[in-house]
Amino acid sequence: MPPRINPSARHERLGSELRKLREKAGLTARAAANLIGSDQAQMSNLEAGRVGASAERIRRLAFHYACDDMALIDALVAMATDRTRGWWEDYRDVLSRGFLDLAEAEFHAVAVRSVRIAEIPGFMQTEAHARAVFNYYVPGMLSADLEAKVAFRVQRRVLLQRTPATDVQAVIHEAALRMNVGGTRAAREQLTLLLDLSERPNVEIRVIPFSATEFAGASGSMYYLAGPVPQLDTLHFDSPVRGTFVDAEALLSQHRRLFAKVQDSAHSPQESRDFIIRILKER
Repeated sequence: MPPRINPSARHERLGSELRKLREKAGLTARAAANLIGSDQAQMSNLEAGRVGASAERIRRLAFHYACDDMALIDALVAMATDRTRGWWEDYRDVLSRGFLDLAEAEFHAVAVRSVRIAEIPGFMQTEAHARAVFNYYVPGMLSADLEAKVAFRVQRRVLLQRTPATDVQAVIHEAALRMNVGGTRAAREQLTLLLDLSERPNVEIRVIPFSATEFAGASGSMYYLAGPVPQLDTLHFDSPVRGTFVDAEALLSQHRRLFAKVQDSAHSPQESRDFIIRILKER
């Protein structure tokens, strides 16, 4: 099978994790390839996500790398052999790869941790809110492109509704809740949706009020996607037009601690619901 021309972020992550194991074992790509009867070019393509690997090959590599973390090995095998065709595939010829990669990462995440200061989390936005956001950041967008982006963003909400449920914790600053994005009616619809979502057993929404004196992270938005094992956790830094995945362990560890710190600055889930209701009544 020829190498993939445009591997997905998930393919690249699998290759990256295999490379990390090889380097930890102190082996060159050539030496590792020789151990499994392959060649350096094939190994390079594998570690770049350009070619796939069977479960047997993943386990053989793990053996030669002296990796005895069975939970990690099983997770890598699952990544290598997964053939899920998710809902995002319907947008493959419509939207850029970044949109699809994010939806796929959300699909495979076992938990999501989101912090937003001046905006509503994308997967919690109403259609009207999303349309206003895209219209603002990309003025003059073709109608078909705009509608595709809006529909895609709204459909990401399946993250909250699927079975088995994904554990979702979102911390939203009061600033985001008070912005009149899309007008008063759209703002009311958005607040109402947040209240509805907060009633789901797998969804926790906390609000950081302006009065929180211990909070100093005005630029500290984050989107943390937990994998089946901690080594496969991922950070996603996004904007309305592009996104970047980061998996450096030091950053993952730092953001796990930071999320706990942000939660300490926020109201409890019930206090947050009451807070959102008060803002909604002011509209």
